[in-house]
Amino acid sequence: MNYPIKDMTTMTSQLDADQLRKIREDLLDSIDEELEMALEDGENENAAHASSEEKQARAHYFRELLRLQGELVKLQDWVVANKQKVVILFEGRDAAGKGGVIKRITQRLNPRVCRVSALPAPNDRERTQWYFQRYVSHLPAAGEIVLFDRSWYNRAGVEKVMGFCSDDEYEEFFRTVPEFEKMLMRSGIKLLKYWFSITDDEQHARFLGRIHDPLKQWKLSPMDLESRRRWEDYTRAKETMIERTHTAEAPWWVVQAVDKKRARLNCIDHLLSQFDYHEIEHSQIDMPARVRNPDYIRHPVPQNMIVPEKY
Repeated sequence: MNYPIKDMTTMTSQLDADQLRKIREDLLDSIDEELEMALEDGENENAAHASSEEKQARAHYFRELLRLQGELVKLQDWVVANKQKVVILFEGRDAAGKGGVIKRITQRLNPRVCRVSALPAPNDRERTQWYFQRYVSHLPAAGEIVLFDRSWYNRAGVEKVMGFCSDDEYEEFFRTVPEFEKMLMRSGIKLLKYWFSITDDEQHARFLGRIHDPLKQWKLSPMDLESRRRWEDYTRAKETMIERTHTAEAPWWVVQAVDKKRARLNCIDHLLSQFDYHEIEHSQIDMPARVRNPDYIRHPVPQNMIVPEKY
């Protein structure tokens, strides 16, 4: 949870230089998490040769992301305090950027409050169940947020295109899903549905990046490569899905995702706008004095148990 601390002037007067240095280092380490993810995304490769405009845009992105993540922490506190239940679906083509925005949303949140559900393909037993059954167990309790990295809309997308469901099962899905989502909302769940939209050329470029990057090759499955070949089939499936499941109660929101950074900021900003949240006041936290006993001894750790310090 994010508890308010005393203002910086008061805090500075109560801490020595070494304590302040360690606090600053911890803050910088927190910011470095985003830089590490930027490296992972290949966004830093040309940073040294970037123009002044590109550097300004990058700085603006980091400032806005940190600001929005601060608002997400406030939203989290509000969800917990008011016992809200939130479900957010992230759908889109392979390599559309769903995982990237989910990482940025969860980066500074409490994993006991906000968790990600990314279900694998159904097993033999699950295939015999009511289609929505395996998703129900992942729904939130009071004070929780669940982000679905793909969801029950698999039936309208990959299952339809790849022939993993029959025509009858496909039609039954469209008959059932509006009622299923109304049931969720009647139970008190706030439901948001996002579709991440990229172009043919952009997906092609991102797939090539994954093919040639050893750190990203795990993201590519044979199913992903087949989806590339069936681009037009997925387009038709997506258009049908949105046309038949975009309702007043549970509308789709389309994120223009060719520009990854803008997509992340736009999605998070829009997500926040869907809640009438406010900052929750917490009681001030004071550091308690440590109890010191005269007979306390801290025994040394055996050398063969210590992790080698290579760095």
